[in-house]
Amino acid sequence: MSGLNIRQDACELDFLSLGALVHRLDPGIIPFRKATNFDVHVSGGEYNVAANLSDCFGLKTGIATAMVNYGIGELVEARVREKGVKPFYKRFEHDGVRGPNIATVYSDQGHGVRAPVVFYNRANEAGAMLKPGDFDWKSIHAAGCRWFHSGGIFAALSSTTSELIVEGMKAAKAAGAVTSFDLNYRAKLWATLGGAAKGQEMIGKIVENVDALIGNEEDLQKGLGIEGQDVEHKSKLDPDQFFKLIEKAVKKFPNVKCVATTLREVHSTNRHDWAAVVWLDGEKFVSPTCQLDVIDRIGGGDGFAAGLIYGLLSGRKPEEALRLGWAHGALLTTFPGDVTMAKLPEVEALAKGGSARVQR
Repeated sequence: MSGLNIRQDACELDFLSLGALVHRLDPGIIPFRKATNFDVHVSGGEYNVAANLSDCFGLKTGIATAMVNYGIGELVEARVREKGVKPFYKRFEHDGVRGPNIATVYSDQGHGVRAPVVFYNRANEAGAMLKPGDFDWKSIHAAGCRWFHSGGIFAALSSTTSELIVEGMKAAKAAGAVTSFDLNYRAKLWATLGGAAKGQEMIGKIVENVDALIGNEEDLQKGLGIEGQDVEHKSKLDPDQFFKLIEKAVKKFPNVKCVATTLREVHSTNRHDWAAVVWLDGEKFVSPTCQLDVIDRIGGGDGFAAGLIYGLLSGRKPEEALRLGWAHGALLTTFPGDVTMAKLPEVEALAKGGSARVQR
């Protein structure tokens, strides 16, 4: 279909991601400092895509990650099973006091003029301890895998996680899988490893092995060190600005055959304009723009990535794959939590121009 050269033969896995699992404590619209209870969401920038592809799109997916043998680990494992994602765990024993731990993410959703807030406790995190050699890639790929994915959140956990991503990417390419990377730039995480300059150095080594690159405007600028418009003060739904960034990214990394980006203009915490673009083998595609009434924005970008990847894996035309990603990402913001609650017919209906009229 494209320069991505997606495998069409029978494989045990359609999609495999490499990343860290976390649990997110969510008090909803209550600021965390005033919270008296919260929901627990199992998440992870890389895991979310695998969970979405399995639960909504019906693909065979897996996750290579760290697991800790204690109560929180058992909770996380149960959620992974519920989503139908096949785990490849590097196991760690908890010492009963300090860890290693499954990281905790704290967030509140904000509302209206009050922005959402996210902060972390990633102390002694098992995921950050992962390193090259922890996974038997030859065995994992023995029965075939069509698409391998990782992301910038996992890359930013430690110097060894970036090295592991490079190892995983090279093994996946050798086994015939398409490789993708979601930049998911998080300044708070990269600050612990030396800041933006170190982040761009480490991300650059990863992207040299990537076929498909995913990220919003800020990701492309801060993750790849590419100049563009002021995203904090001049964010606009102008596809031309993004294609200019994409052209710069592809010039810097000519091995990249596909770049996909969400376009989001935030009017308030709960009111966003939403669109997306894809650059594929030099061709440009732009989604419609819709207005979102957001319940929980976390995971929307992962929802877009899942829908797009599903479209490409299933042989849809590029513009249709883009619309599936745009539609699924939009729907995901209407659910609490980080992973999908959508059904494929709902995604396809919105992608084709469906409405929010009541279904009777």
